[in-house]
Amino acid sequence: MTTTEPDGPMTAEAPPRVAQPGPRTLAWQRRRRSAARFWKQYRTHRAGVLGLAALGLFALIAVTAPLTVGSDVQSVTSAPGEPLESPSAEFPLGTDQFGRNLLGLVVWGARVSLLVGLLAAVLSVAIGALIGITAGHFRGWYATVLMRITDWFLVMPTLVLAIALATVMTRSLGTIILAIGVTTWPTTARLVRAQTLAVESRPYIERAKALGGGHRHIMSRHVLPNVMPLVLAQTTLIISSAILAEATLAFLGLGDPTVVSWGGLLQDAREAGAVSAGKWWYLVPPGVAIAVVALAFTLCGRAVESVLNPKLGVAR
Repeated sequence: MTTTEPDGPMTAEAPPRVAQPGPRTLAWQRRRRSAARFWKQYRTHRAGVLGLAALGLFALIAVTAPLTVGSDVQSVTSAPGEPLESPSAEFPLGTDQFGRNLLGLVVWGARVSLLVGLLAAVLSVAIGALIGITAGHFRGWYATVLMRITDWFLVMPTLVLAIALATVMTRSLGTIILAIGVTTWPTTARLVRAQTLAVESRPYIERAKALGGGHRHIMSRHVLPNVMPLVLAQTTLIISSAILAEATLAFLGLGDPTVVSWGGLLQDAREAGAVSAGKWWYLVPPGVAIAVVALAFTLCGRAVESVLNPKLGVAR
């Protein structure tokens, strides 16, 4: 009986190669971990969580307003009640000077007030971040000119400038957003410029320049990611100021008369003589809504600042 020998020595089978995640996958994993760490620290701030819950409730009210109250709540011709009715079972917050349901008007006004506040704050922060980053990066005469312009806007009363812009332009929501956005950016510009100067003094910026990194690369890949936490915190703080500014402009009669907002309701109450007549239900609901939303954004902003910069020591 004969046996056959194997042709060569037997070798162990190599384990299958595990595919390594790509750079984009690794970047998303780091972002998810950073977001998880941020939320874990944010939850320790009770005031911030309370403010976030309040904002979530107001956002839900604003989004579902077409379903809960309908757009016909703004109609003057089909008002369901008598002018300036006191609160009752049919009208929990009473009626306005045209007989419209004030509860429905406050709910519908949340859409406009929150939208204007958000867009105006985004515009303000975008202008401030752009000016702050470029002034901190290029320096020289360019930074000097930009900072002198910023100083001029800082010393000028913001509300006066917003009123001047809203007066010379057409009365619309776009005008209100533009008026608030282009008058509230100087503080952000100052903060972002200071952060940009601190970032550009670090050694890795010098290495990036030595390796041929241009101005656009330095600002977009190295400076911007490092100032974004500051920009985020500043945005949450400016939103509350923007909502108050929108309410002020609408109260002064400079808002869009065709839309319902909280500031517009206060203006209507003033014109109807609700203050002297003691019609408190016409004034209190929109005023309380403005105050609560502004406070909620402020609480969220302070919590975000504390998480991103623990040295601030913001109370929890």
